[in-house]
Amino acid sequence: VQLQASGGGLAQAGGSLRLSCAASGRTFNTYGWFRQAPGKEREFVAAIRMSDGNTRYTESVKGRFTLSRDKYRNTVWLQMNSLKPEDTAVYYCAADTRTWIIGAMGQENKYDYWGQGTQVTVSS
Repeated sequence: VQLQASGGGLAQAGGSLRLSCAASGRTFNTYGWFRQAPGKEREFVAAIRMSDGNTRYTESVKGRFTLSRDKYRNTVWLQMNSLKPEDTAVYYCAADTRTWIIGAMGQENKYDYWGQGTQVTVSS
């Protein structure tokens, strides 16, 4: 079982990046993105339920980040627009075989599988 996160890089403030998370070896029903900035704890960013596409976002990214999915390719994408320097962090993809209610999708302990992080750096 593998979660492959990719798409990180360097962007200027106001720019865009798109992260992808591709799963292999298992079908997952809930995907989440979390991020960890230097010196800070890891925090929830966004999550999506594969069955119906329902999403949840942390307040600071609402209106700027958008999740999409392809159930048949076991892949999700996080489109990040209007990036800010405070979005700089290592972004982690997480997935779980369970279909979580929206209220639970932001909790780290609801995800059994984690990918490697991908660095996102936003310059001012």
